[in-house]
Amino acid sequence: MKVAIIGCTHAGTFAAMNILQAHPDWEVSVFERNDNLSFLSCGIALWVSDRVSDPNKMFYSSPDDLAKLGAHMYMKHDVTNIDFDNKEITAKNLESGESFSQSYDKLVLTTGSAPIVPNIPGIHSSKVALCKNWTNANELRQNSDGIKSAIVIGAGYIGAELAEGYAHLGKKTTLIDALPDVLSKNFDENMSKVAEKDYLDNGVTLGMGETVQSFEDNADGTVTVNTDKNSYTADIAVACIGFRPNTDLYKDKFETLPNGALIVDKYMHTSMKDVFSAGDAASVFYNPTQDNQYIPLATNAVRQGILVAKNIEKDTMEYMGTQSSSAVELFGRSYAASGLTAGHAKVLGKKVDSVTLEDNYRPEFMLTTTPVLMNLVWDPETREVLGGALTSKYDIAQSANLLSVAIQKKMTIDELSMVDFLFQPNFDKPVNYVSALAGAAVEKADSAEKAEA
Repeated sequence: MKVAIIGCTHAGTFAAMNILQAHPDWEVSVFERNDNLSFLSCGIALWVSDRVSDPNKMFYSSPDDLAKLGAHMYMKHDVTNIDFDNKEITAKNLESGESFSQSYDKLVLTTGSAPIVPNIPGIHSSKVALCKNWTNANELRQNSDGIKSAIVIGAGYIGAELAEGYAHLGKKTTLIDALPDVLSKNFDENMSKVAEKDYLDNGVTLGMGETVQSFEDNADGTVTVNTDKNSYTADIAVACIGFRPNTDLYKDKFETLPNGALIVDKYMHTSMKDVFSAGDAASVFYNPTQDNQYIPLATNAVRQGILVAKNIEKDTMEYMGTQSSSAVELFGRSYAASGLTAGHAKVLGKKVDSVTLEDNYRPEFMLTTTPVLMNLVWDPETREVLGGALTSKYDIAQSANLLSVAIQKKMTIDELSMVDFLFQPNFDKPVNYVSALAGAAVEKADSAEKAEA
């Protein structure tokens, strides 16, 4: 069996590793534009702000690792054409310029994503950087020592982390987003406001609800970012506006989402026979809404890459879907979420109910304790948990994983409120804070039902 894998970050790496482990006699060829693979780009902000022990440890695999498993590695090769009818790809060696064609039996499209770069005047200036891959990471790290100020455009996870990183280094930092709140796609307003206060308390200028209209290079080497409301000047600007699936070469041949992400079924098949996809090039099945969505996360890519390997010979393991669980730490405060927010549900037109609760994570008789702010979202008809989020100076990240399991298993708020959680004063109260949150949801839902009766 001849397998060609195009693109090798997370999904491609895990697909290659698992295919070769299960089928060491297969001929597996991997084509990758870059000279590296498996880079954990979520660590860029940490490295830029000098909080990484060794940047080489931001890679969990290498071309040599896959070659030792038996893969034929074509690094710094760009696939320029795919003949799906004759099962043949054409690749160009980016160093020599030579091109060649190669046949395949099974094709794996794991071409990942590309940064969104809007057609804004001046955005291609050398003073405007991107934050996506190892090359970008090196540029930002090298620049970090020589700059005194930075403007970050985009207040999603990557932009929020990078702005926090520059502030951590003592740089004069500005964070801009067209949406009204920091992390507004991940958290509801009550938690976004907590983050915004921390930014302001740490000297970060916020330009929320502002649309960037142009970039201007200045004679003194700085760059000015003009929005529809203000102008900001700094030594560097970094665009963290978001990502789009990198599928332009072949998307017209497949069933896709509106943005070009390949729609895959529960076994990672695309709409074309013998062609699989995974990771940022593909859709994911979003359990809270029970439909296909585009959610580019490394966790999704890893699981989907493994499933490609499991199902490439025959269908054996179904995709469980995703809750889009995630977490971030900003200025010593943890934020963690899984599933829908009330705001996202409203945008989707999905009827939900929600509750907010703040409670200390462990008993007040302890010498110290810390409050946890929590939101829970559920279906008012079925009472099934659809989403939840937490923020605290206490590390509540793993609670998002608990909520993820609850959503995955269609647990009701009633069941979540009665889960057998441990109690020990060092760790929590007799009623665990997640149980207390679910209990508040039950109380609200019961009151609503009584009012309707």
